[in-house]
Amino acid sequence: MSSLGELRTLTRTRGPGARVREKFPDNKAAVAFLLPWLIGMLGLTIGPIVASLYLSFTDYNLLQPPTWSGIENFVRMFSDARFWNSFRVTVEYVLIGVPLQLALALALAVLLDKGLRGLSFYRSVFYLPSLLGGSVAIAILWRQVFGKDGLVNGVLAWFGIDGPGWIGHPDFALGTLIVLNVWTFGSPLVIFLAGLRQIPAMYYEAASMDGAGRLRQFLSITFPLLTPVIFFNLVLQIIFAFQSFTQAYVVSGGTGGPSDSTMFFTLLLYKEAFTDLDMGYASAMAWFLLVVIAAFTAFNFWLSKYWVFYDD
Repeated sequence: MSSLGELRTLTRTRGPGARVREKFPDNKAAVAFLLPWLIGMLGLTIGPIVASLYLSFTDYNLLQPPTWSGIENFVRMFSDARFWNSFRVTVEYVLIGVPLQLALALALAVLLDKGLRGLSFYRSVFYLPSLLGGSVAIAILWRQVFGKDGLVNGVLAWFGIDGPGWIGHPDFALGTLIVLNVWTFGSPLVIFLAGLRQIPAMYYEAASMDGAGRLRQFLSITFPLLTPVIFFNLVLQIIFAFQSFTQAYVVSGGTGGPSDSTMFFTLLLYKEAFTDLDMGYASAMAWFLLVVIAAFTAFNFWLSKYWVFYDD
């Protein structure tokens, strides 16, 4: 009887309102912890994105209020020869630099995964360029390495070759930046190493018993099982490559190089926004870049169903 009385008392005390509160628990603490992130997301990300979309349809020079101009910025953009040249340079940088970077990272990851002594040390050494590759100091160092009197020409001089000024030559300037991008392979390397460690060793043991060599094991086991990681690295590195700015700005001295050979899209956008103070036109360029990156990403996701294999 006492238990039944306690149950009735508890039911009266809690009532239907308490059951509603249980169904919709109090999340004030969670909201309080999330509030700084929400403010940052709205104020520093979503807000500027929406503002830039509006500014892309205006004539705005940072000094006077923006005035509505419709699609004038986009019409001007698609008829601007310098715009299309910067887009071509950037796409060339992406299509050449990213595959070379991933190929080198994958090759070294496979090499380091073979139980090399001091793996942690080598992993740290190889990752270091990724930490420094986008810095101003490394870009300045790159100018010294590929300058007319730089390290590369010094080595070539030993063989009696008079090398050109690689950065100052329109045929080679972009290539030096591609080499710099390939050199910063540390980030995808570490991700590849993590992916290789997830492949069960029994597959290789079975393949060895069947007489499969190293190349056959790589093509039949390693590569198919690593395709999700390769796809992840590919999408990330394409996005990063399209956003490259520091290397082109410092190496070319902010001019875009000889004959605009290293005038990346982001560098031209920067010059339009903060040198010419044409913020409306720069906003239109930024939205074009966003659409291009989204298109490349969507295409990669569509294409992935033909070559990426997931373990079911």
